[in-house]
Amino acid sequence: MEYVIIIISAIFVNNIVLAKFLGVCPFIGVSNKVETSLGMTGAVTFVMVIATIVTYLIQKYVLEAFGIQFMQTITFIIVIASLVQMVEIILKKVSPSLYQALGIFLPLITTNCAVLGVAILTVQSDYTLMEGVVFAIANAIGFGLALIIFAGLREHMDLMDVPKAMKGVPVALIIAGLLAMAFMGFSGVERGIAQIFGM
Repeated sequence: MEYVIIIISAIFVNNIVLAKFLGVCPFIGVSNKVETSLGMTGAVTFVMVIATIVTYLIQKYVLEAFGIQFMQTITFIIVIASLVQMVEIILKKVSPSLYQALGIFLPLITTNCAVLGVAILTVQSDYTLMEGVVFAIANAIGFGLALIIFAGLREHMDLMDVPKAMKGVPVALIIAGLLAMAFMGFSGVERGIAQIFGM
């Protein structure tokens, strides 16, 4: 049951983008089209899950074992940067069209604080490796859900008669704010599930 609470909390209640404001750069930058958003979601999911596993193992068996936890942030950044390079090479070979569509935003996964944030939150929350993996997958789904909904809304807004001063980024930021408020409606769900199952 704890896994269900982790999943619901990460996707809806504490959405990595809309509640914690991590990963806002790709959220605004890659959300022009739903197709590009789907590709970005896949890339972020892969990097986030693998990064969480690798950083968890490094934290437990290297940093804590040698008492050098102060090296956590720089170590995690190096691991994430290496994984992004790997994803970039794979995408270039497997799907050149998606690689072109993601453009500059693929290397930006390296600086996507959502990936680093999930890795650090996994360690700070004292999750087991399995709980950490579930937490990473749920956060990636939450990131993707927010990104795809936002992309769909932006595509729809392109067809609307928006005032000239509001076109582009201004109306996108208003939509992002409204989306964040909509996700706040899920805040009682986590507590309700915990009470139902007596946790």
